[in-house]
Amino acid sequence: MIGGASWTWWVGFHAAVIVLVVVDSLLTGAYRSDKANQRIALAWTLALFVASGCFAAWIAREDGHALGLQWLAGYSIETSLSIDNLFVFLVLFRGFGIDKGRQHRALAWGVGGAIVLRAGFIVVGVTLLQHFEWITWGFGLLLLYAAWKLLRGGSAKEVIPEWIRKLQPAKGSLLPVILAVEFTDLLFAVDSIPAVLAISRNPFIVYTSNIAAILGLRSLYFVLSGLLDRLRYLHYGLGVLLAFVAFKMLAAHWVEIPITVSLGVIAGILIVCAAVSLIAGNREQGSGIRKEN
Repeated sequence: MIGGASWTWWVGFHAAVIVLVVVDSLLTGAYRSDKANQRIALAWTLALFVASGCFAAWIAREDGHALGLQWLAGYSIETSLSIDNLFVFLVLFRGFGIDKGRQHRALAWGVGGAIVLRAGFIVVGVTLLQHFEWITWGFGLLLLYAAWKLLRGGSAKEVIPEWIRKLQPAKGSLLPVILAVEFTDLLFAVDSIPAVLAISRNPFIVYTSNIAAILGLRSLYFVLSGLLDRLRYLHYGLGVLLAFVAFKMLAAHWVEIPITVSLGVIAGILIVCAAVSLIAGNREQGSGIRKEN
């Protein structure tokens, strides 16, 4: 056993990741129209969701329902927080004036780098928790701070450091954009990894659920790119989500929250925030139309 799973599971998972990354990079590109790319991205995103659900079901069958649900909860949290990451990508691409074709390449490099960064963070986080129990409090307080930043009204855009905003787009080079994408993903990993560690301490569950969520980040960006500006209240929901996860981590010694309850809370928060955001956006659009008339 290595990190909660046999070496064959680790090898098999990484082989699947390599195949999925290659397929993802080939499906969409500048040589197709925006509508075609969006349809393909939507189909691929749904396919990845189904594959992730099947993987969770397989873990539940092989290692028990508890671990299967932990994987599903970790995947849900990471996917939810990744949507906030997409806001930052959108701001970066607009700020650098990157067209859709170059966005595909920048995101492909970004996803590859994110996999390496998250792997390192997870190894460090799990090791610290195994040797120093008090680190739990540090992670919990870090999540509370992140929740407070979001609930006080700060959006994901504010995580972009000033030096990145001042970078000038390099002619024909994506290097500054890729570096900015990797740096902002590093900042988000500081919040998202402790959040998943609050759900499970099993390295295989934490790592694979994180990587599975990141695999769909590129296609999810093109699916949601037209809706990101309308999801104005999402950061409040993510703040509540991080606060809940922080409470789960800090109170673990006294209160055990069932994983099914955690999944219900995560789903409920995201559904309410998305619905309120879209309803508010539709009302504003309706008001604008009436004023013009």
